[in-house]
Amino acid sequence: MNAWFDLVFNGDFGTVSQGPETVLFVLALAFSLGQFVGWVYMRTHHGMSYSQTFVVSLVVLPIIVSLMIMLMVGSLLIAFGFLAVFAVVRFRNVLKDTRDTIFILWTLVEGMAVGIMRHSTAVVGGLVIGGVIIYLRATEFGTHQHYDAVLNLLWNGPDERSGMAALKQILRNHCSRIQVTNERRLGDQGLALGYRLLLRDPARGNELESALRQTAGFEDVSLFLREDETEV
Repeated sequence: MNAWFDLVFNGDFGTVSQGPETVLFVLALAFSLGQFVGWVYMRTHHGMSYSQTFVVSLVVLPIIVSLMIMLMVGSLLIAFGFLAVFAVVRFRNVLKDTRDTIFILWTLVEGMAVGIMRHSTAVVGGLVIGGVIIYLRATEFGTHQHYDAVLNLLWNGPDERSGMAALKQILRNHCSRIQVTNERRLGDQGLALGYRLLLRDPARGNELESALRQTAGFEDVSLFLREDETEV
């Protein structure tokens, strides 16, 4: 049993000594710097192309890269081996999400670490990277503005003032946060409205939609929940 323990946690070899404590420190530092980069990106980003998964990738990539560099330190053959593996691997489908790319890189690096007998590095690196991804998911790190649903509707009633008052009251009854994203007059067709909503209870979103449909003057009511988003 002790032999297996020594093989996993003390079997790394190379010209530079690195134990599990060193690996853990390097990965923790990479995580801290990556999270700082992600935070700066969030605070300085402008425009419509913002992506939470891209911010998550900014945090995780430094950890994977640092793990890869630790595996290559002191061995030119291992460095060439890394290049060979990345050259051989081909994907028939284009990855649409930067987060998917992170998982591909993670599995490649873990396989390489085990293959070159850096067992402790593979174990510590796998636990750290997995823990970081779960932490980022649990805290929803990278979310610019949290919302549960997108609401689009058209007001085409005779009294716009009373209609807007009724709409605000309905939204307040069902939502804890309301953000206007679109308010455009369409001439004789009415007023097109769009909202981002943080629902009090996402499971009761259909009640909000029903209340709007039953209110005179509102047409084309469409409520899109974030959990309904699928990839085709």
